[in-house]
Amino acid sequence: MGKIIAVSNQKGGVGKSTTVVNLAAALGGKGKKVLVVDIDAQGNTTTGFGVRKKSVVNTVYEVIIGECSAAEAVVPTAFKGVSLITSAQKLAGAEIELASMDNRLMRLKMQLLTIKDRFDYILIDCPPSLSLVTLNALAACDSVLIPIQCEFYSLEGLVQLTDTIKRVKDGYNPNLEIEGILFTMFVGRYNVTAQVVEEVRKYFPNNVYQTVIPRNITLSEAPSHGKPIMYYDRSSRGAEAYEAFCTEFLKRDRSSRAKARR
Repeated sequence: MGKIIAVSNQKGGVGKSTTVVNLAAALGGKGKKVLVVDIDAQGNTTTGFGVRKKSVVNTVYEVIIGECSAAEAVVPTAFKGVSLITSAQKLAGAEIELASMDNRLMRLKMQLLTIKDRFDYILIDCPPSLSLVTLNALAACDSVLIPIQCEFYSLEGLVQLTDTIKRVKDGYNPNLEIEGILFTMFVGRYNVTAQVVEEVRKYFPNNVYQTVIPRNITLSEAPSHGKPIMYYDRSSRGAEAYEAFCTEFLKRDRSSRAKARR
């Protein structure tokens, strides 16, 4: 059965969409079947795969409010192993509609469960806010992957998110776990980088990935070409970092699944 992972941080600008796009592409390149679900109304992940939003009829908005099934909203991408449920600007207004709906926090989960077996991994790109749409993702997923930029404001966002995860786990999703914490926009020569890394590793000793994603101009350029970094410039530092992260991600996931079976 596939694994649903929400990629989330309540602070924006931490490389969340970049991580979703490039982890999905790297997993697809290793033969995994991946579905990306873009629930951020900005639609950066949809753009990052080169999919024109206006060309798609059924988006995650229609899925959540019940106008179509998840299966009807899945579209292929041009990249090996990766399919997508796109975002749409009208998702920003879904909060008002969700507030009056039955099972308002479980609507995404009920839909994704119908297609979970078709994929090895389902990655949900969450908006940088605590909303009903974000809570739908946290209620639907098996675990949360947290990208964090190496600055002190990011520590506040991490604390807020872990508190939210605990609340969702207690109330709606008892098996919810932290998949891992990934440092992004990493600049090793900055003193603040070392300080933030030390603090996070102290409080989350078993959750931090060894791989870090460097600040890299090529990573910033790739979305404007509608390509993951490994398809835009495979020799770049950013591509090498996400390839290494994918390898570590799979190794840790295999280890955690083996422990769960014991």
